[in-house]
Amino acid sequence: MKFEDLLKDVGGFGRFQILVHLDIFITRLVLPLHFLLHNFLGAIPPHHCTIPDLEALAILTQEEKLVVSIPWESGGTFSSCKMFSKPQFHLLLSNSSQGADNDSSVEQCQHGWVYDHSQFSSTIVTEWDLVCERKGMNQATAAFFFVGLTLGSVFFGILSDKFGRKILILLAYILSLLFGVLSAFSTSYLMFAITRALTGFGLAGLTIVSFGLSMEWIDIEHRSVSAFFGSCVWTSGYMLLGLIAYLIRDWRWLILAVTSPCILGLILWWWIPESARWLIANGKTEKAHVYLSRCAAMNRREEYYSQITIEKSQMLSQIITNENTDRNYTYWDLIKTPQIRKISLCVGLVWFGISFTYYGMSLNISGFGLDVYLTQFVYGAIEMPFKTGAFCLLDRIGRRQCEGWAMILTGVSLGAITIIPYMYSTVRSIVGIVGKGLTEAAFFPISLYTAELFPTVIRQNGLGYTAFLCRLGASAAPMIVLLEDIWKLLPFVIFSAFAILCGAVTFLLPETLNKRLPETIDDVEKNRSVTS
Repeated sequence: MKFEDLLKDVGGFGRFQILVHLDIFITRLVLPLHFLLHNFLGAIPPHHCTIPDLEALAILTQEEKLVVSIPWESGGTFSSCKMFSKPQFHLLLSNSSQGADNDSSVEQCQHGWVYDHSQFSSTIVTEWDLVCERKGMNQATAAFFFVGLTLGSVFFGILSDKFGRKILILLAYILSLLFGVLSAFSTSYLMFAITRALTGFGLAGLTIVSFGLSMEWIDIEHRSVSAFFGSCVWTSGYMLLGLIAYLIRDWRWLILAVTSPCILGLILWWWIPESARWLIANGKTEKAHVYLSRCAAMNRREEYYSQITIEKSQMLSQIITNENTDRNYTYWDLIKTPQIRKISLCVGLVWFGISFTYYGMSLNISGFGLDVYLTQFVYGAIEMPFKTGAFCLLDRIGRRQCEGWAMILTGVSLGAITIIPYMYSTVRSIVGIVGKGLTEAAFFPISLYTAELFPTVIRQNGLGYTAFLCRLGASAAPMIVLLEDIWKLLPFVIFSAFAILCGAVTFLLPETLNKRLPETIDDVEKNRSVTS
């Protein structure tokens, strides 16, 4: 007897499951809004050094002041980070852009920067001058957010397997709302960095716990459908962010806007059920009976309503208990047994590589030659056809084939960008679009695949562990982008290599297509083969 047998009786995908998913999917809309928010919070507008208010410059126009005070870059624009130590009036007379009399007269900005506010009224860059030698601090804020997600993944992974899914979702909403609002009112860079990290910590709970809960209420036949619609919510949020940022150009109000769905989440939380699968696995059969009865009634399975007895739930709980005498599961259980250990190592590396590649491209939205708002929308829109293709293949060729080839083709696309000459800009753009779409085709099935690989008793530990590595990859991605200062194409080479490596590792995992969700560690160790 398995939980799938009970779920089949009460309806594995009926009105009850649809309402559960609507509750969770509506609130999960907040995730892409925050995960990709740095594209606008940390946007760097055109800028140049502040020109000192010298009496000798009083009669000059603004353009003439720039000519005599700011050196030209090789691209034909004024330097963003350098200025002349003294005005170069000869440049006006010669009407040239040859530079100063000698190299020693060029220095770093001494009086701050002037920013172009035509596109952004304010960002954290203009708030705390995170440009030039301080631009690393700008990218670091994105890394801090993902570090918070990384730590939160571990925290929520442990506690949700111990205390249940529902209560941890409530805690996640409270933390996300609290620190999201506090970050909008930051008075210093340090305060902003800390509150953004803590916001990420809270959002980690919404990421892993809500997904695990929705998956544990779905039958085998509809798990891929559930994952697909959840992924569509992500893409909708991805595109919506571009619209919200276009309408709200001030970074503080933008944070408040994208945090506001947490209020809706707190309201909808009251209607979210606990996982009956988790309740039974932990001996809480009476509560499980309440939710299963509610599910049967809502799905109009009257013929089974009277059959969902506490005794039946207790029988299933006893089976699980007999198979697992140790009821205190920890992350150590992910490596104690050989099959689970191999799955944990392989799927962990795959998660790191997918996130590393996905956010490496998603947090760099200047590659299409469009404005950042339209680029954000395009980046989201191109995900839909690719994830739809992955969804169509998921139940035909299986999870392993779909995931592995999506990662390998992502790596090939990114690698192709490094060898296509710059003169073929159209070809490079098309290849880049394909690569971005393929990263989502790889990201879409991995959450479903991971939930199917780990048994119920350690599923949230497994999701927490993989989420930890996922956020670790996301944290590293913004730092890798900075390597373009060494060689413009170096980030593409690194992202490409990781994608291909992780795609190859995927083929070491077992296939889970049309298989029951494992309940116990013995289900994986005895009934599955990692080479299947």
